[in-house]
Formats: sequence, C-alpha cells, structure tokens
Amino acid sequence: MDLQYLSVSHDIETISFSAENVHGEKGKGAMDTEGVAASSARDLGKGWKISPFVYIEAGETKEIAKADFQGAIKHIWMTIACELSRSLILRIYWDDSSVPSVEVPLCDFFCSAIHQSFKPLSSLAVCVNPSRGYNSYFEMPFFKGFRITVENLGKKRVTLYYQIDAEKKKIPENSLYFHAQFHRTNPLPYKEVYTILDQVQGRGQYVGTYMLWGVNQNGWWGEGEIKFYLDGDQEYPSICGTGTEDYFCGAYNFDVNGRYFEFSTPYSGMYKIEPTDETYLANRRFNLYRWHIVDPVYFKENIRVTIQALGWRSDGRYLARQDDISSVAYYYLDRINEERSVLPDMDDLEII
Repeated sequence: MDLQYLSVSHDIETISFSAENVHGEKGKGAMDTEGVAASSARDLGKGWKISPFVYIEAGETKEIAKADFQGAIKHIWMTIACELSRSLILRIYWDDSSVPSVEVPLCDFFCSAIHQSFKPLSSLAVCVNPSRGYNSYFEMPFFKGFRITVENLGKKRVTLYYQIDAEKKKIPENSLYFHAQFHRTNPLPYKEVYTILDQVQGRGQYVGTYMLWGVNQNGWWGEGEIKFYLDGDQEYPSICGTGTEDYFCGAYNFDVNGRYFEFSTPYSGMYKIEPTDETYLANRRFNLYRWHIVDPVYFKENIRVTIQALGWRSDGRYLARQDDISSVAYYYLDRINEERSVLPDMDDLEII
C-alpha cells in the first residue's frame, strides 16, 4: 500500500475482533467481569485485561469471530500455547457459505508448521515475531460477512490469543475471495510429483506458497521443477521453473560455504531449518515461502500446481526422492471453491 493512502480520507470503519470483544462491537471492548484472567485483575477490576485469551477444549471447535457486514479482513494476529503443532485447524468461511475457503493447520497458515521452535520471519504477507507471534497481512474481501473458527484436534486444552482487524466498507464488485489449501504427502511415492494445488475452477490469481519439506534421504533435495498448469493445460504446463531453490528465489542449494543459509525477505525465504546441524543429512525440515505479490499467477478457467522432489544419484543422474512434503497454497478466486481437498486426520497431520 502506498503511504499516500494514509493521508486521504476514506469512508471506512475499523472493526476488531478479540477475546476482549468477541463480536467486534462499538464501545464494548474489555467489558467482561468473569473472564479467564479475572483472578489476575482482582485488585484492579473491570477493564483491566480480564479476557485476553480463550480456551479451546480437546475436541472443541470454537467460533472466534463473525461479521455480517461488507468489507475486508486486513490483519490477523494469533499466538498459542499448544503441545502439538498441527492440532489446531483454522477455518474461514465467506458470505454464509458452509464450506470453508481456508482450512489449514493454524501454524502452517502462518508458515510455522513446527511452532515450538522460533525463528523470525519478516515478509510482506506473513510475519512471525518474537516469540511466536503469528501475523497475516493478506487482504480478504467479503460481500456479506465472514466466520472464523479454530478446532482443537488434540487431547489437551489449548490457550489461544488472537486479534482480527477488519474494515467495514464498500468493496469493488470484482473483488475475489481469499483461499488457502493445505496438502501433505508422507512419503511421496517413488517417481510421483507432489501436488501443491488442485481442484480449482474459476478465474483468479495464485499469490503464494508455503512448504515444510522434510528430507527422508541424505543429499540435496531441491532439483525439482515447479509447474503451473493454467486454463486447460494437460500434460505440459504453461509455467515451468528450473529448480526448487530457484522458485523460492535462491540458487545453488541455498548453500554458502558448504552449509545451508537461512534467509527471510519481503517476497521469499527459507527462514527456518530444523535441526540446524549437518547440511546434507536426512531427517531435516525446511520452511520455505514464496509470495507472488508483484507477480501473481493469473488464470481464467482453472489452475493446478505441482512440484518434483528431485535429488542426485551416481553418475550425475537424477534421483526421484520420497520425502515428507507439506504445503499451503494461497490464492484468490471469483467464487467460493467448494471442491476442496479432504484435510488429513490428526495422525496424518502429526510431525514426528
């Protein structure tokens, strides 16, 4: 957004949803008297941080925000106290739809599949700040309203802090719905490609990729090409990359002086490696993101996105790898996509 936008008057009302104002109502924040932190505020009374968070019980799905006006979500902030990284599922529904347009493990949505360890992520679309403060800056328009829920698939109660900032305003008629689709394949079958996004029909633009790449074999893992199949492409794609590290805007294995080099920039990064010791050994996981902010991938009819898991074997030959790969695809669409993929159960989500 151009800074000049800030100096011009706009017909916009700011609405914010949090545990202190669940319904985002005007003049009704911090009114609780019996909140989860009432004991801590017992000497100060009403208005002194009595409901700063919510509990989500094991097996519970909690609605944390609901709106019935036209506008756009501008910012989402969350942080959690949770033992299992993928036990919480974030869902966002647009305009009275019963089908979520966002259905992603909460930590993966914020590019942090393994949330117990912290590394800062500094990008335009998503930031992870000390210590595990998760932020999304994707604009998410809606015509009638929205609903956001968080489901706890785990066996223990979870503490969730959150704030969702929205604008009540008239949006353009050609505004698109924000979507996020999660996939995981573990392990990737031999000689198969990994699917980042499929089952998308309509007009829109692809705006980002997050991947957690777990290597199950020794050696370099990122020779594979990313492919965008657009508007009826069949066997061959319209867009074909040159390598995994190239797609994420790096080069030559992300290797500096014989070791992987972490980086975080406004548009791309490999911002966290776990564990951080040996470079080319198995059982390491790489957090990668790529935002198509200045270079969206436009499609008019449909889109499918895949990536190869490719390394090296003897005599300079490629090796089709069998890694543990997860991803979140972020895109905008001119309709609510009801052909969503099925989210794995807790056992298939768990990172071991």
